[in-house]
Amino acid sequence: MNTTDADAVRRFGALAHATRLIVFRSLMKAGPEGVTAGDLARAAKVSPSNLSAHLNVLTEAGLAAMTRDGRRRYYAPELGAVASLISFLVEDCCDGRPEVCAQLPVGGAEKQAC
Repeated sequence: MNTTDADAVRRFGALAHATRLIVFRSLMKAGPEGVTAGDLARAAKVSPSNLSAHLNVLTEAGLAAMTRDGRRRYYAPELGAVASLISFLVEDCCDGRPEVCAQLPVGGAEKQAC
């Protein structure tokens, strides 16, 4: 999955809000198993209706996905989109000089080459 400039702008725009950033980080902590909307509302300290608006923005930006289990809604990060966005940020950083990027932490490990 390649991130276009338009995708990056939309995704960064979705993250450029304090509540959505809290929600997104909670999604990342939960991982692919996801987390209930109620747990996300508690983590972000917002009402369910307020959370719904923020989740819509994250979902429309392609950073989150929702699944249902009965009446419960679970939200999880779209890890492919997240990985693509991170790659988008660093793909041009070295300009042919890998030593410039050697200290960038990527996925808990330092990036070895660009």
